Amino acid sequence: MRFYAICLGLLAAFTAQAEIFEQTLSNGLKVIVKEDRRAPVIVQQIWYRAGSMDEKTGVTGVAHVLEHMMFKGTKTVPVGEFSRRIAAAGGRENAFTSYDYTAYFQQLHKSKLELAMKLEADRMHNLNLSDQEFAKEIRVVMEERRWRTDDDAHALLDERMMAMAYQEHPYRNPIVGWMNDLKNLTADDARLWYHTWYSPNNATLVIAGDVDAKQVFALARKYYGRVHAGKLPVRKHYEEPAQLGIKRIEVKAPAELPYLVMAYHAPTLRDVESDWQPYALSVLAGVLDGNDSARLNKSLVREQQVATSIGASYANTSRGPTMFSLEATPAAGTSVDKLEAAIREQLQMIVRDGVSEEELKRVRAQVTAAEVYKLDSLFYQAMQIGQIESIGLSHQDLPVILKKLQAVTAEQVQAVARDILRDDQLTVAVLDPQPLSADKLQQGGHVHAH
Repeated sequence: MRFYAICLGLLAAFTAQAEIFEQTLSNGLKVIVKEDRRAPVIVQQIWYRAGSMDEKTGVTGVAHVLEHMMFKGTKTVPVGEFSRRIAAAGGRENAFTSYDYTAYFQQLHKSKLELAMKLEADRMHNLNLSDQEFAKEIRVVMEERRWRTDDDAHALLDERMMAMAYQEHPYRNPIVGWMNDLKNLTADDARLWYHTWYSPNNATLVIAGDVDAKQVFALARKYYGRVHAGKLPVRKHYEEPAQLGIKRIEVKAPAELPYLVMAYHAPTLRDVESDWQPYALSVLAGVLDGNDSARLNKSLVREQQVATSIGASYANTSRGPTMFSLEATPAAGTSVDKLEAAIREQLQMIVRDGVSEEELKRVRAQVTAAEVYKLDSLFYQAMQIGQIESIGLSHQDLPVILKKLQAVTAEQVQAVARDILRDDQLTVAVLDPQPLSADKLQQGGHVHAH
C-alpha cells in the first residue's frame, strides 16, 4: 500500500512556479519537461506503465526481477557499465517497482543529460537478457524477499493482510513475488515481460532541472525517437468484488511486540473535478495522524496509553483500488482486542460528532508546509509528475488536487468516515509475536528495515 501513495506534501509541492512542457513523440513516448534553473542539475526518470498488478498467476515478481535485469547490460553496454558510467559522470541512479509501474532514474550535472538519455534509451530496446545473468539475479531477488519480507514480521503481516483483503484484484500478490513463483521463474518469463511492456508507447519520460525544453525534446527525438512502438496487449480490468463482511487474519512470526492493522476498502481518485471522497479521506487521515496533536496519537498514545505507536495512511491515487489503513502497536499490558476497541471508539467519535474547524486548519497548514519543504527536491518534483501520469491522471491535475484538498469541509470528513469505515469493508490483521532467535535478540529484536 505504501509503495504508491502520493502523499499530500508531494502534491502540494506542485504549486512551485516552474514551466512545464509536454510533447508526445511519433512512437508514442510522452515527454514532460519541468524547467527549474536554481542549480545546474537534472533528473531523468522513465516510467513504464507496468507493475506487479499486470503479472499473471505463476509469474508474480517478474516485474521486479526485470527491473534488476535492466542493469545487466545491452548489446553495446556491458554488464554493470550503465551504473559505472553514471557514477563516473558524478551522478546517482536507481530504480523501483510498484504495483502500478516501474521507474528508472538518474540525477546528474546538466551537462550529462545526453549521456543519461543515450544509456536509458539503449536499454529500452537493446537489453541483453542472458540465461546466466538471470540465474545469478534471481538468487539476489530471492534473498531480498527473505530479508525484506520473510524475516520482517510487519512486512509479512502486510503481505498476508493484502492477500486476505483482496479477493480478485492482483494487488493481492506481493510486488517482490511469492517465493514459489520466484523459484520457478525463467529468463524467458523476463524476456516476455520486457518485450510486452517495455516500449515507448507504454512509457513517460520526465526531465526536470536546469534545462531548455526545446533542447530536451530534440535529444529525446534523437535517442528515444528511434525506438519502435510496441503492440501493447489489451489490459484486463479488475473490479474487486464487494466484501461481504469483516475479515480477520492472525500471523505468527518472530517479533518483540504484537501489531494491529485495520484496513478498509476505499475509493481512489478517478475524476479530479467531481470525486470528493478521496479528498475527504486524505484529510481524515491527517486529522487522525500527522503530528503529536493528531487524534490517534493524542488520545491513544499520550492520554489513554493503550498504544506505543499508531498511524493512519491512505493512498488517494493508484491504478487499482485502495485502502484506508490504521496500524498500531499496543502498550505493555494492553491486549490487541482492547486497542482495536479504542481505535473503533475514535472512529465512531468522528462519525458521531464530526471534526472541528481547528483540526481542518491544522491539516491545511500541514499541506501548505509540506509544499514549502518539497520545493527543494528536484527529484520529488519529477516524481510526482511521473507517478500521476503513470496511474492514468495528468500532471495538469496536480494543482486541482491541491485546491480540492484545501476545500474539504468538516461535513465531508464526517460523511466519508460514516460511509467508508464500515465493518463490511474491513480486514483486521494481527501479529502474534513468537520468540526471537538468538541473533535477532542480539540485534535488539530488529530485523532489516525497508
